[in-house]
Amino acid sequence: MATTPAPPQAPPKPTWDPRRPQPVFPWLRPTIRIRLTLLYGGMFLIAGILLLSIIYLLAAQAISTGNQPLFKIVGFEKLQVSSDNCPTVASSSLQLSDFNSAIAQCMDHQRQAALDNLLSRSLLALLGLAVIAFAFGYAMAGRVLSPLGRITRTARAVAGSDLSRRIELDGPDDELKELADTFDDMLERLQRAFTAQQRFVGNASHELRTPLAINRTLLEVHLSDPDAPVELQQLGKTLLATNERSEQLVEGLLLLARSDNQIVERKPVDLAEVASQAVDQVHAEAEAKGVEIRGQRKPAVVQGNGVLLERIALNLLQNAVRYNVAEDGWVEVTTEVQHGQAVLSVSNTGPVVPAYEIDNLFEPFRRLRTERTGSDKGVGLGLSIARSVARAHGGHITAQPREGGGLVMRVTLPV
Repeated sequence: MATTPAPPQAPPKPTWDPRRPQPVFPWLRPTIRIRLTLLYGGMFLIAGILLLSIIYLLAAQAISTGNQPLFKIVGFEKLQVSSDNCPTVASSSLQLSDFNSAIAQCMDHQRQAALDNLLSRSLLALLGLAVIAFAFGYAMAGRVLSPLGRITRTARAVAGSDLSRRIELDGPDDELKELADTFDDMLERLQRAFTAQQRFVGNASHELRTPLAINRTLLEVHLSDPDAPVELQQLGKTLLATNERSEQLVEGLLLLARSDNQIVERKPVDLAEVASQAVDQVHAEAEAKGVEIRGQRKPAVVQGNGVLLERIALNLLQNAVRYNVAEDGWVEVTTEVQHGQAVLSVSNTGPVVPAYEIDNLFEPFRRLRTERTGSDKGVGLGLSIARSVARAHGGHITAQPREGGGLVMRVTLPV
């Protein structure tokens, strides 16, 4: 007789809990709230004890002063009284009733003087303790909150593209240490993500450039054949232009991916020299289109990458030349230092640009009234690359419509 197989048993439950382990007595955890409560409560208790002790001593001194005898009897034959505090009592012409009244007045005066002295000294003691308490509280608060300064400095270093920095905060297991550990974990993930991105950009650079270079070589070889038909030569030229456009698109995308990060290695770069180099590269194209390039370029030295800064100037100049008027067009390129910042300005004549379309010009593959790559003037990444490079250098780029047509592009970088 066949036996039915037993049903499979359920797998054992995992014994490892990925969540943060909870302490046995969570209320004993040295949190910042408990530490600050104990600190300032202890300070208040100590200040109260000191103040009570000082008031006790002052009150004892005041009582001792108030209990001093008001007069002294210096003779019995004829009642003679001597008093330093009550000169009226020492008068020999006083009657008994006047004498008692003078004694009462002197007692009130001496009691009031003792209270006034106690009050003034108590206020001075309170003022001194307040100054000491504020100074001690300020020092202790700085000591307790010093990890926040360490976290802030690390965050600023990370903002400068140094993802290898870590806080590594030691000390009690409080909220600040938990925040620092969480921040370190986030930096670890960011560093892995950026490392993977750089590796991907390098691999994509090789994988995308190689077939395009092979295609260009094959097309150039076929075009160099003098026996090739005219139709084949025309098709080869069209394919060669398309291949060149694809190469520009790949280079632009790779440069855009690299320029989104901060610049780690910085060197002194003169924007005037960068602009002159860009003008030399665009000069031939500007002459062919009948566009005049002018402008005064003053020295403006910044800290950055010269190749990327030259790419900003080149992209702006190419756009200014290509998107210009057919006749009597001009491009003005100026560099100067304004309000402690280096400014590269590129102005040009051209078609009228609506103000509401300015922001779209900085988006990838966006052009004026053209959403996709339907123009022979570029691949639509020039201004996007310029903005990314400017941000990587800690600056920014702005565009304004020029009266009469054209644009005014301003790149502002910290000196």
